[in-house]
Amino acid sequence: MTSTAGVGEQARRVNAELDALKSALDHQRAHVLGILEGLSEENLRRPVLPSGWSCLALLRHLTLDVERFWFPGVIAGEPDVAGQLAAGAEAHWYVPEGMTSGEVFSAYRAAIARADAVLAAASLEQKPAAWPVEIWPTWRLPDVRRIVIHVLTEVACHCGHLDAARELIDGTTWLGGNPYTG
Repeated sequence: MTSTAGVGEQARRVNAELDALKSALDHQRAHVLGILEGLSEENLRRPVLPSGWSCLALLRHLTLDVERFWFPGVIAGEPDVAGQLAAGAEAHWYVPEGMTSGEVFSAYRAAIARADAVLAAASLEQKPAAWPVEIWPTWRLPDVRRIVIHVLTEVACHCGHLDAARELIDGTTWLGGNPYTG
């Protein structure tokens, strides 16, 4: 009976770990959407940094190269996604002509929903179903746990980029005003 209790405790710890990682990721995803809230179409598309990307383009990158690529592509191995990064990932940093900001936001939310479904069906110790060796021949994330940590880190990093861009656009910060004034 002790071994069964040990297995149950281990499962609870793994579930608690997955819940904590998912909660942190959801917080960062909400940050992405929150820092962009209220920006005009013009400001969403306006390049702010010398590299030329816009807030909307970064959202498209998060949609295709993060949420869609890592979860359905790498973890689940869906063939229509797995090879996308190798095929012109630079294009994912730009919003196609004629694509509305509403379509970009909808695609991001849909990618999150699909990523969450993949994650709900996975275990933290599970190996990725696909790996883009043509992109990273010597680097590999060995399991879902490390993929989620990688995605969490990438989304958080891009939240910082969006924070800086938003502050340059109109002075708004995620903290709600100027954090340096009393």
